[in-house]
Amino acid sequence: MNEQTFKALVVEEMADKTFVRSIKDRSVSELPEGDVLVRVDFSSLNYKDALSAAGNKGVTRSYPHTPGIDAAGIVEESRDASFSQGDAVIVTSYDLGMNTPGGFGRFIRVPAGWVVKLPENLSLRESMIYGTAGFTAGLSVHEIVNHLKPDVGSVLVTGATGGVGSIAVGLLSKLGYDVTAVSGKPDAAAFLSNLGAETVVSREQALDESGRPLLKSVWAGVVDTVGGDMLATAVKSTQPGGTVTCCGNVASPNLSLTVFPFILRGVRLIGIDSQNCPMAHRAGIWQKLSAEWKLDCLEDLCREISLTELSPMIDKILKGGIQGRTLVNLEGSVA
Repeated sequence: MNEQTFKALVVEEMADKTFVRSIKDRSVSELPEGDVLVRVDFSSLNYKDALSAAGNKGVTRSYPHTPGIDAAGIVEESRDASFSQGDAVIVTSYDLGMNTPGGFGRFIRVPAGWVVKLPENLSLRESMIYGTAGFTAGLSVHEIVNHLKPDVGSVLVTGATGGVGSIAVGLLSKLGYDVTAVSGKPDAAAFLSNLGAETVVSREQALDESGRPLLKSVWAGVVDTVGGDMLATAVKSTQPGGTVTCCGNVASPNLSLTVFPFILRGVRLIGIDSQNCPMAHRAGIWQKLSAEWKLDCLEDLCREISLTELSPMIDKILKGGIQGRTLVNLEGSVA
């Protein structure tokens, strides 16, 4: 098996410190040591993948490198008794696609502790429409469900046309919550309404620049995907006893707040860490996404591309030009 060659997107650092992406032949023998060798059928494009592909050293330390923080496929070999040849599996998070060759190649080799068996009622394709974005949305919605009943008021979702945001809108709507979606894309209203958003507002409507420590109580809960001033405004606008989850920093990693929302209104701010989520909780969220939380509109959320079509989409997601999810089909990517 080590002599098997396959296609992969490879990012290389040039002498002038620029980064070049190309499809290259790789060999299974070049993959790092690990317990489980997986033939990747599907991956998906995430913002972190684009950062890695653009040469962001905060994501990927050394190059050449194959990004792809998501992978779903079939076990080819396993040194761990938990997995057998032919098992359908999902691999996301941990170091996959960051400093370990990722899902933008037809094969990956990873530790057994990174691998989740594909739940029943979920195909490999569907698992990667979700991907890390869907899993992160699932973690966020889990916290909302644990703390808030659907009849307590509207839940705000920021960055709602992105991967995490769009799936969060769909999940919350399916579970009976009134959802208000925030988007900076003027033409996104129909897309978000189809996912179940009751109200769609612009970024400008969702931002407060007054500097006041507290604002009018509006939201029962918030799923924030962008950070910065958007998150600060949302926290200051959350009702007493409300729950806010945060999982992103595309707007800014900085958060300008007083303690007042927390000590005067009892607002909960819960960080979402999908990368190092414990395996038992991880498997439980995947089970929910495959069963009682499974979205009927998964196909409406995604576009499918091949490995050769990936590079332009990386440029597009870096510019904020992608709506929903981008599924990468690697079938046929064997040299």
